[in-house]
Amino acid sequence: MSDDTVLSVAPDALDMILQLRDQEPGDGEFALSIEVTGFRGPQFTYELAFVALDDKKEGWITERHDGLALIFPEDDTEKLDGAALELTDQGLSMNNPNSPAPPPMSAPGGDLSGPLVDQVQQVIKEQVNPAIAAHGGGAELVSVDGTIAYLRLFGGCQGCGLAQVTLKQGIERILLESIPALTQVVDVTDHASGEDPYYQSQKK
Repeated sequence: MSDDTVLSVAPDALDMILQLRDQEPGDGEFALSIEVTGFRGPQFTYELAFVALDDKKEGWITERHDGLALIFPEDDTEKLDGAALELTDQGLSMNNPNSPAPPPMSAPGGDLSGPLVDQVQQVIKEQVNPAIAAHGGGAELVSVDGTIAYLRLFGGCQGCGLAQVTLKQGIERILLESIPALTQVVDVTDHASGEDPYYQSQKK
């Protein structure tokens, strides 16, 4: 692997890929194409396939890894930079240090007045925040839109990898059990700017 190579391939993974590639019919050279198709949770998803190297699409890059040609879209370079194809017990795996950027989260234009708002704020103050204060965190109401409450976590809860559990099993449960009129709790915290960034929008 050279300094300007985007991807790397572990030796055992390379052997397996070459064995599979050599089973492709025809005399032309086949390349392994890798394309980022989206993301699931905090990881990218990929489509891998053997294609004739002569059929490489415009705007795709070719990398040589010993006897294997890897091709991928130039637009995916930043997403794949530093990634490694590895062989695990489950098969071929992509070990990628990059992760999708979280989409911006914002609360809709609700309000912070009215009986439901008062109830939510009271429960947060008297039940929710005391329960999560031990973790150095807290929650605040951003807005209420209909019967949906939008919260922002702060302190030790911002960027916490347990934010999903905290919201679902703790905050949401307390609020929904205490306020029958409430139907849903949504986290609009910018977890990406917290320490140990973590993105989670949790709905009931």
